[in-house]
This record gives sequence, structure tokens and C-alpha cells, in this order.
Amino acid sequence: MYKHVKIIVDELQSDPLFEGLIPYIKEHYEAQIEIHSHSEIFEVIEGNTLFLLFLYDEEIKVFFHNHLNKGLSLAILPNTQAPISMKNYGISKDLFEAVDDAFNVELISEVDLLLCNEHIAFNRVSIGDMHGMNRVDFDEKNIFEKMFIFLKNLTEIKFKLYTLETSSEHKIQTAASGITVLEHSLTMERSTISDTLSIHDGKLNAFILAPTSILSYIVYLVSIFVSQRISLHSLPKSLGFIKSSTLKITANSPIEYMLDGSLLCAKEVDIIVKPDAIKVHLGRTLIEQVKKEQELVEEKDLIKLSTLPATEMSSVLVDGKIPLFKKASEEEFKELFLSLKESARFSYVYLTLMILSTLLATTGLFANSAPVIIGAMILAPLMAPIISLSMGIVRSEKTLVNNSIRSLIIGVFMALLFSCVYTLIIPLEQITQEMQGRVHPNLLDLLVAIFSGIAGAYANSKEEVAKSLAGVAIAVALVPPLSVTGIGIGLGNWDVIYGSFLLFTTNLIGITLSAALTFVVLGYAPISRGKKGLYYTSALLVIITLPLLLSFYKMVEKNNYMKTLKSVKMIKIHDKDVELLIRDIEIQEDVIVADVETIASNALSNGDFTAVKENLEKRLDKKLELKISSKIVVK
Repeated sequence: MYKHVKIIVDELQSDPLFEGLIPYIKEHYEAQIEIHSHSEIFEVIEGNTLFLLFLYDEEIKVFFHNHLNKGLSLAILPNTQAPISMKNYGISKDLFEAVDDAFNVELISEVDLLLCNEHIAFNRVSIGDMHGMNRVDFDEKNIFEKMFIFLKNLTEIKFKLYTLETSSEHKIQTAASGITVLEHSLTMERSTISDTLSIHDGKLNAFILAPTSILSYIVYLVSIFVSQRISLHSLPKSLGFIKSSTLKITANSPIEYMLDGSLLCAKEVDIIVKPDAIKVHLGRTLIEQVKKEQELVEEKDLIKLSTLPATEMSSVLVDGKIPLFKKASEEEFKELFLSLKESARFSYVYLTLMILSTLLATTGLFANSAPVIIGAMILAPLMAPIISLSMGIVRSEKTLVNNSIRSLIIGVFMALLFSCVYTLIIPLEQITQEMQGRVHPNLLDLLVAIFSGIAGAYANSKEEVAKSLAGVAIAVALVPPLSVTGIGIGLGNWDVIYGSFLLFTTNLIGITLSAALTFVVLGYAPISRGKKGLYYTSALLVIITLPLLLSFYKMVEKNNYMKTLKSVKMIKIHDKDVELLIRDIEIQEDVIVADVETIASNALSNGDFTAVKENLEKRLDKKLELKISSKIVVK
């Protein structure tokens, strides 16, 4: 228990401010009270003395600075001119409640202090514009004001080139829109930071905003303005993060920065954390957090800057040329380009896999076995040169395009040759269901190809998801349509040849175009560079879409007719209850051929069947031709 209390006040404060305070302390805590000026400097004093600071924010900072590491027991009294200090340490607005907290030994804690160019910062140090991060008044805005702020931020982003150097001598140069540095966030309940930043870890917490594209910036703004909470474990890619005991920030021109709302300017910003610099009584609302903090072990420096723009990209951003999509770094592009260059080359391994996958697919098609066909899809190597072709088109790399096309032509020729020869050898001519499913492509197959192309390009560009390529190969199924085409050639069936090769062409063009555009979005090529190749590929896609649209229209039409027919579960014909099962329909020029099964308790006559036909024709308003199988059920 404190026996001596020194109340530190401003010289201009008068005695009436303390009416009731001194009697309250004497009555409840029986302590001797002295009043001192905030300009006085105290040396180490015995532990039973408490300093009560009735000062403004700036005066409290000066008093703290003058008494760093002197072991004084300090407490802050509520003051309308000290909102930052009160919020920072959870001080109660009620004077007597704050006094009780000041005498509560469980609430005293040695805390770190954040110094910026030798000035104490209670709240934060901000450089540039963080565009919504830690916007304390945002909850008070209505939806229209929030939308206005969002759009304003979207149009006002500017970059400056900074050099950041940490205590571990980690040095990085990057362009950034803004930098904000916090020491802790115990009482920042309206902060966008969802994690608790410690007051005992001896570290500062710096957030660097540096979106590398308009798209990534929009994602950042959405996370700030919609969810309004971000976590250190899953930061938006536009944010870098540094946890360190020191941080030096320099630039090629003087840096303007805000320190707890005060605008300052300096050639460099030198920020340091003084660990356990003062002993201060915190507010009672923080008692649980204080206990948790005391159990924490000091962490090592943490640096998450991999998503920040490199030197080449930084110069682009500083010039104000923010790309719509992120531009991949030279290292990222070099690694992917070498991989795709190797995939585009023809090799005997590629040839062997092509032949084996074709034979396996053809066998599965004749056996009507989906598992065997899936195995052929996984084994087929055709996806690699198609993805390489996409990169070649979007980068206008003639060598890559030529090598990819050469590998594709050889692969397609081998697939057609071996599936045709296999068909001529094997004594089977029936078109199985698996074959039939690949001779009527429509727009849905094009969508499968487009999505597969996106997935293929993304999987190739991201090493951690490359294992998904097998799933992409299964989804798009490149070899089975070629095998069906070869079977059609072997059987001399032109309908099979046309339909299956149309499906393969659909897959080829759809994957190529969507993968090329995906590489543009991922930043591996500017869209202007591959404009010519994208134009020709898009033209081919438009041409190939026309028969697919027709086929899709027929599928929709068939679906509508089937829906109408299947709605007829039971009809009454000549006092007989007849149950109908519609198995399939085929749309011809002027007639619909329907495969129907009738179920009745008695045999049906030709007249009954004619009545069924007329009944269904009325419902469809279309001429029908029925293939009827009749079943008699005796109950």
C-alpha cells in the first residue's frame, strides 16, 4: 500500500480541481499527499510512493520521457485534455474510480514505450495514407458516406519510395502508399486489427500498405470497409508487416508523418521501442489482459514483406501507373517460363505417354468403362503444351508457340492414328454410351474447357497447387474425344468424327484462351503484348461457339419437352388407368420420337396406344412418334 502520494499538476491548474480528491485519498488510503509541478524531475524513490499525473497528453509524455527506467510508480487521473493517454492505458473517466485503480497493486505493470525521433507516441505513427485502416470514426458513417469514402480512396492512392531497416539489419526498398506503426492495441476496440498487440514484448508493429494493382487495392479496401477487421495471420496481400524493436524509415525527400495526430516532418523517421520503460497503473478493464501479457514470452522479429512491390514494380507505382492486374516479378516469371518452355518441347516421354493414354482411352471407350477412361485422362500429357501455348500467345514468344504447336500436332496425330488402328483391329463396331456422350458437345463443354484453362494456368503458376493438375486433366478430358474421333475414322462414321473432334477443338481453344487471360490477370504479361494472339484465339472461339450454341439450344429444347412429358404420370384411356414412363426422346425435323413405357392392369389395344399418342401431342402441341413398350401389372 502506498504511504506517500505525489500529485503532479500543471502550474496553471488551481486548487478547486482537487476538491474532494485529497480528502478521498486521505480517508480511504491514509496516505500523505504532496503536490508538485510537472516540470520537476524525480530520482529513484522508495516503492511506497505513488505519482498521480493530472496532466495533458503532451505533459504526460514529457513526464514519462524524463523518468524512463527510474522505477517510479505512476498513475494517470482522468482529464478532458488527456484523451489519448486515458484510452491508451484504459483509465476510467470517473475520478474516484481511477484513484482506486491507482492504489490497486494488481493493476501496476511495466510497459513498453514507443519513441519516434525521441518523441513518445501513445497511439501511432502514420506516414502517408493507410486508406481506411484504423479509421476510428467509420462506424458512425451511414452507408452513403461509407461508399463515398470508399470511392474517394480508390481514386486518390499515391506512392512514395521508402527504405525500411529493422533491428535485425533487414533492409528493403519498396514503394508504399502508407505506413502505420503501433506499439500495442490493448484498448483499441475500434481498430481494424483483430489481434492483441502486446505492451510487454519490446516490439513495434508496422503495417505497410503497398497494393501492386488496382484489383489487389480493391480487395484491400473491401476487407477494410466491409469486414473492418484484419488479422496478422491472414493479412491482405496489399499489406506488409514488421514486428521489430526498431525501425528506420528513409526516403529521397523529407517525410511528413503524424504522431498521435500532430503533423511533423523529418529527413528520416527513427522509431524504437523502450521495453519496460515505465511502471504505470492500468485501468481495471485491462486486468485480465495484464495477467495474460505477463505470461507472454518475448517474440523474435517478424517480417512479412514478400507481397510488397520489388524495385522494378516500385518505380512503376511511384510514377502513378498502377496496373489493373498485378505484375509478376522477374524471378516469378523466369521460373514459370522455364517450366513451360520445357513442357512445350516434344520428347519421347511425351510421345510414349500420348500413345499409352490413347490406347487406354480407346479400350475404356469400347468397354464402356468410365474408370478406365479417367485413368487415360490422368496419363495424357496434352495439357502441358496447351498451357505453354497460352503463355506463348500472351507473351508473343514465337519459339514457345511453335514448339507447343509442334508437340500438339504430333500428339493429336498419334492419338488419331493409334485409336483408328486399334478400331480396325478390334472386332467391335457398336457405339457405346461413353462414345455417344462425346459426340454432342454444347456450351457447357466450352465452359468446362474455360474453367479448366483457368485452373491449369493458375496451378502451373503456383507451385503449391501444382498437384491439382491431375484434377484439371480429368475435368477437361482431352484424349477421350480424340480417341472417339479415331474410332469414328476406323468405323467410317462421319457423325462421330464431326461431333468428337468438335469437342476436342472446343477444349483446345477454350483452354488456350482462358489460360492466356489468366496469365494476364496473374501479371505474367501485359494484355497489349499478346493482343494479336488473343484476337485470333477469340475469333476461333466465336466460330466454334456457333455449332455449340445450336447444340445447346437443342439440349434445352429436349429438356423442355422431356419435362412436359414426364409431368404426365397417369392418363385415363377408354376407362383404363394407364401409367406412363418417358425413357428418352429424340427431336427430328418435324416430329419428336419418344421412347415410352406404358403400365396398365389389362392389355392395351392399338386404339389405346393411338389415344395415348393423341393425348401427349395435345400437351406438347407437337407431332409425336411413339416407341411403346407395354407392361401389364396384375394386382
